[in-house]
Amino acid sequence: MIYFVHFSFFFNRSKYSNLLSIIMPPAVSSAFESERAPVIYVHTVSEAGRLLPSASQWNSIALDFKLAPHSSTAYESIPSQYPKSVDYDLVITDRKHFHCFIFVLVTIILAILAAVLLVYFLPQKHKHQGSSINLKVAINQALTFYDAQKSGHYPSNSPVKFRGDSGLQDGDSANTDLTGGFYDSGNNIKFTFTTAYTMTLLSWTVMEYQSKYADIGELDHVRDIIRWGSDYLLKVFILPNSADGSNLTLYSQVGSTIRINNEHSDLSCWQRPEDMKYERSVSICDGSATDLAGEIVAALSAASMVFKDDRDYSKRLVEAAERLFGAIPAKQGTYTMVDGCGKQARMLYNSTSYQDELAWGATWLFLATEDTNYLATATETFFSAKGNESSVDKGVVYWNNKLNAVEVLLTGIRYFRDPGFPYEDALKLSSNLTEAHMCSYLFSKYFSRTPGGLIILKPDNEPLLQFAATASFLSKLYSDYLDHLKMSGASCETDSFSVKMLRDFATSQVNYILGQNPMKMSYLVGYGDRYPVQVHHRSASIPWNNQPYNCDDGKRWLNSKDPNPQVLLGAMVGGPDTNDNFMDQRTNQRFTEPNIASNAGLVAALIALQDPPYNSRDVKSTLWGWT
Repeated sequence: MIYFVHFSFFFNRSKYSNLLSIIMPPAVSSAFESERAPVIYVHTVSEAGRLLPSASQWNSIALDFKLAPHSSTAYESIPSQYPKSVDYDLVITDRKHFHCFIFVLVTIILAILAAVLLVYFLPQKHKHQGSSINLKVAINQALTFYDAQKSGHYPSNSPVKFRGDSGLQDGDSANTDLTGGFYDSGNNIKFTFTTAYTMTLLSWTVMEYQSKYADIGELDHVRDIIRWGSDYLLKVFILPNSADGSNLTLYSQVGSTIRINNEHSDLSCWQRPEDMKYERSVSICDGSATDLAGEIVAALSAASMVFKDDRDYSKRLVEAAERLFGAIPAKQGTYTMVDGCGKQARMLYNSTSYQDELAWGATWLFLATEDTNYLATATETFFSAKGNESSVDKGVVYWNNKLNAVEVLLTGIRYFRDPGFPYEDALKLSSNLTEAHMCSYLFSKYFSRTPGGLIILKPDNEPLLQFAATASFLSKLYSDYLDHLKMSGASCETDSFSVKMLRDFATSQVNYILGQNPMKMSYLVGYGDRYPVQVHHRSASIPWNNQPYNCDDGKRWLNSKDPNPQVLLGAMVGGPDTNDNFMDQRTNQRFTEPNIASNAGLVAALIALQDPPYNSRDVKSTLWGWT
């Protein structure tokens, strides 16, 4: 006899019939279609501990367990306290198959539950990072490069042991104190323009990824670097004084690129900064150096946000930024236009526009103060600058062009600050430009790649890695913005992209820099098994042996074919050419010279790609209040 057991489950027959046909074993489903003998319909009631009859007109579930007891009492005589039953017709005649079905169903449910719990509780990982890539180590090393570049009274606790006090007379020739700051690259010159850009970019990374820095133990390290640079930037300008009628004064450079009266310059002399004996000139500008002033404003404003916990210092920085911004005169220009201000910088850091720095400075002032007057200036200047942007700089973020960085910040302001009218239209346009910018990174019809996959943003024989690094940073950063908005992607005029595409691109560029390239060469010095050993750098190439060397002595080390006696840990060199070729030669600085501005882009990309803290699945941004 087949016993039909009716359970008190409430299924909709039409809704679930297709589902059951999928999950039931074939033997079970075929049993449903077989002819059945007349049956007695029953259902269980746990409280009664027995089978109770169901009306024959109701559809029931038949179970061939052969376990129901035989009774002399007719089922019809047993009262039922349930007037209705389930409307579903299932017939199971094979107990073995039914047990298998139950086992498989429970296993699937448990597997799904386990997967959900794993996804929820485990931290998100970068699945596309190669197993050999260690971002935490790379970040520490890239920051350590700045310790090797410090000028002034050298900290005794520095991790770099082949450096000491240097440049202690800097500024004497201009009757001012310009000690401190950073040497720009492999030479011993200090450029205010690139120092300010570097501090702004590093501060931005802290504001976006402070929890990541803290999680890997590098927050104090990066803050020390930013403070070292900010202290120097507070020295490089003198505000106008209405009492004596003085004008704004800015110091753009310490050290010389040009030999005067047959004296050595900082470029012609190959010497450690600790051994410098020659006079170091100071380049002086007036208020017409709008780009230089705007860059300093951006750096001080961004740094003031990093040091919010040090109220007095933060206030000092932002107030200095506001006063400097207010002192910029109506007559505007670039610092390299005026010989006394930027002639010597022209050959290395020629500034081609001032509008991007003005928009950059105003944007950071708004973020630091929430004064919408600065936002009005930022948006107005930004769109004016976009109309005048040089074609060779489109899509590129580096020391000479910050427009694409400004548009990302303005997009962030639209998404997460929402100032509303009358800024919404301008900010919406900036977000459209940002999405077009992201498309330009992802699709090769906009920018080509080297055979090894490095994006070529400026093919005119300039070092490529600095541009790829900032592209990596901005693409990963924007993917975090979209992710926080619960958006899976976005689109530009003709293309669309996903968050995953942005992150894959960002990862590919960093992996290339760290050694996954045709040369199998890490372009971050000290990282991995193979990296440049003839870095174009004075301090790293001259032995640290307590013996001074003059300019002529240094040429011996410049032209040596031996590896540098000191490893310049964390320096990103210029990198390969457009065919992925690289020459590890100290005398070929296009390939082997690092600089502070390029390294800032790499630090930004690395920290952006670093996993969030273990106890957090989401990126937390101090800048936008994601806590």
